[in-house]
Amino acid sequence: MTRAITLLSDNFADWETALINATGRGFYGFDCRYATPKGAVVTSMGGLRVTPDLALDDIHLDEVDLLMVCGGTIWQSANAPDIGDLLRAAQARHIVIAAICDGTRELARAGVLDALKHTSNSAANLLAVNYGGAAFYQDVPHAVADQRVITAPGSAPVSFMAQILATLGINDANLTAYLAMHAAQHRASQ
Repeated sequence: MTRAITLLSDNFADWETALINATGRGFYGFDCRYATPKGAVVTSMGGLRVTPDLALDDIHLDEVDLLMVCGGTIWQSANAPDIGDLLRAAQARHIVIAAICDGTRELARAGVLDALKHTSNSAANLLAVNYGGAAFYQDVPHAVADQRVITAPGSAPVSFMAQILATLGINDANLTAYLAMHAAQHRASQ
């Protein structure tokens, strides 16, 4: 069973990790848990209140296969929790790490993106944290996976889900059908 932890904070962008957690848990039997600063209840941008399973400080990486950072407004503020040590330790253990929207800023700040292809909401979004990986930035509207690290702009939760699952080695007919269902909305109607 894949063990996934999603890092959430107040004002997290609730749509960004919803598909991967729902698909992982509902179709592939993932153990999906949520961690917040100090284990506090958090409220999303949409008003969804989440009671977490654990505090950020209580994460044991030997019990994690997938570590995700959900985007949200906190990552551009002085109130952002310091998760750099956790991210660097996860990368050193070859745990799949995924971040979307402003969650990518934390990967950049921690040095995780310094030597691999990645994306975000914009190049300027990551340059604001003075990171060393600007030469590897991919200006694309979909998720990017490289060396077990997945990044995506906030507008790409479907490709974020797909890249995470592919990195975990999941690629079956059910996933193909699910992705086709989501892609159908982008076909031009004639």
